[in-house]
Amino acid sequence: MFDRALLAARQRRARALGPATFLLDRVAEEMAERLHAVLRDFSAAADIATPGDELRAALQDRLGEVAAIDLGADERLPLAEGAIDLAVSALALQFVNDLPGVLAQIRRALKPDGLLLAVLTGGDTLTELRHAFATAESELDGGVSPRVAPAADLRDLGALLQRAGFALPVTDVDRIVVRYDNALALMQDLRRMGATNVLVERRRTPLRRATLLRMVEIYGERFADPDGRIRATFELVWLSAWSPHESQQQPLKPGSAKASLADAVKRMMPK
Repeated sequence: MFDRALLAARQRRARALGPATFLLDRVAEEMAERLHAVLRDFSAAADIATPGDELRAALQDRLGEVAAIDLGADERLPLAEGAIDLAVSALALQFVNDLPGVLAQIRRALKPDGLLLAVLTGGDTLTELRHAFATAESELDGGVSPRVAPAADLRDLGALLQRAGFALPVTDVDRIVVRYDNALALMQDLRRMGATNVLVERRRTPLRRATLLRMVEIYGERFADPDGRIRATFELVWLSAWSPHESQQQPLKPGSAKASLADAVKRMMPK
């Protein structure tokens, strides 16, 4: 689905242009706060594929040195089994082709009772841009081409964590709305984030000027505030899960309950 080599090239270009890090800065600060609430000491932490070093810098006071791990084009995690006790990742896993496989690799690399804490973009990210492009291409180009990457929803990601062998999975969503003067300013920021289109099935012919201008027009018509500035939604899905360990809370076996829920409800009903 994703051209990983092109993604690496786009991220290098973003660093050369001067990266736009406002979104990464925000999630790095949030991740530091979430880790602060975890009453554990971590001695071997790894940052999985996060672009830039903002996340590691934000976690330095809490964790000390955090190893930067690159997945590469083959998405193979260069970590031995049980090598780390904490894995973090910010705004990277949404570009993974085999997310279940990568999550399973992370779980194997974690020691028992090790923690995964990650954030990736969700399905509502850039929904306005997706809509504006689809409408413009339908009108002028006779069909829609893939431009904004699909993303898994909250329930799917929770199920993937369990499938990968994690225990105690937790997922939650944060939505950020960023305002721009126009859609072209948004697209410039996406270039400087290294987050432009890297879909394998992307249209290879250059975007026509007429289509681009029509997209900008539609975006402004449908997703602008009264002051004329447009809105861009970024949905952030947070993942938290632990490598299994016998000390962790375990679910009760089916049929082991000693009280009837139906009886308890009856007792609470007014007579």
